[in-house]
Amino acid sequence: MGGAMRVAVDLDPAVADEAPSGNAVTSYDQKHYVTYLRLLDASRDGADWQEVARIVLHRDPVRDEAGTRRCWESHLERARWLSNKGYRRILEQEIANNHL
Repeated sequence: MGGAMRVAVDLDPAVADEAPSGNAVTSYDQKHYVTYLRLLDASRDGADWQEVARIVLHRDPVRDEAGTRRCWESHLERARWLSNKGYRRILEQEIANNHL
């Protein structure tokens, strides 16, 4: 059998105050795929944004409600963009990089 490539994935990376924006998939996005999936799952399940921010984003909504909310909103918005449109960019970039 051919050797499978192993990719190290950080399941709980530190997050920036705001997620990237724009139409390009960034290295930050790539590093935070799991974060984005966790946010989408929590949103789908109707979880409280403050609890999600504490657990997934490691932010304290009591100490900084406005900043925490902005962080949560921007990351959730980015997660939605990636799941609805950005994944196409990932495929396009992969095809371009591998000349498939």
